[in-house]
Amino acid sequence: MNFEIDDQQRDFAASIDAALGAADLPGAVRAWGAGDTAPGRKVWAQLADLGVTALMVPEKFDGIEAHPADLVVAMERLGRWAVPGPVTESIAVAPILLAADERSAALASGELIATVALPPTVPRAVDADTAGLVLLAEDGQVRDGVAGEAHESVDLSRKLFDVNASGDPQSADVDRAFEFGALATAAQLVGAGQAMLDAAVEYAKQRSQFGTVIGTYQAIKHKLADVLIAIELARPLVYGAALALADGSADTSRDVSAAKVAAADAALLAARSALQTHGAIGFTQEHDLSLLLVRVQALRPAWGDPTWHRRRVLEALTA
Repeated sequence: MNFEIDDQQRDFAASIDAALGAADLPGAVRAWGAGDTAPGRKVWAQLADLGVTALMVPEKFDGIEAHPADLVVAMERLGRWAVPGPVTESIAVAPILLAADERSAALASGELIATVALPPTVPRAVDADTAGLVLLAEDGQVRDGVAGEAHESVDLSRKLFDVNASGDPQSADVDRAFEFGALATAAQLVGAGQAMLDAAVEYAKQRSQFGTVIGTYQAIKHKLADVLIAIELARPLVYGAALALADGSADTSRDVSAAKVAAADAALLAARSALQTHGAIGFTQEHDLSLLLVRVQALRPAWGDPTWHRRRVLEALTA
């Protein structure tokens, strides 16, 4: 099976990279964590212009109704740049929950940013205090919600909130929405892992130790090669899960969980290797690598932690 993306998807990824590369993403992430969402919302406006926010919205609400693989392409790039805000929730999950809701048009245009709690696996919503729409989904239903008690996150730009129901329930495909949430999070982890690998490779070419550039050491080469292998093994699993979702495969839950585990493990390995390559400076708040390090720590347990997903894979294989 060929998991290579086509030329149109490559161009889409390149356009996202061009837009986000020209923006001050580290500054926007730090501002978002400090309570100033204005720079981050400018980034979201750029994503809307590129069609990212409309990817999963039905065409009848001016969306693109794209293939899940297109979502993976976008989410990997957003993970690579550590875009702040409820990325998974607003772009991947809310459109599935609101498939018959006219508010989907506002999601598509980028006028509305949504966040979602889906207990018990996703008990809290990201940025529920600033999102324009808070959703609570469970037991095949979705309803509007309001932000409750705030909770700390390892990533200061990802504030977590309890959600209290405030609206009438509507029928929704909650199970499918969860799979999209796990898939989108896995793709972001792959993107973040690739970004940290790239940063580590570049730094290894510059940093010297005992008068020798550390990138020439075999141990460093092997460590970074291990990261590359892990990422290249995770990426096709993520695309395979996207195909399973698109086809409505009976193995969708297994494939999504396998992708989430592989992506989480690859990103964690990338984080450890990048930090070891950079040294302590990489974890200082002033260094941009730190933003990716904490983002990975926040995304690994999001939408099901690795233990939960491994258990689901095991159950699927032994059923």
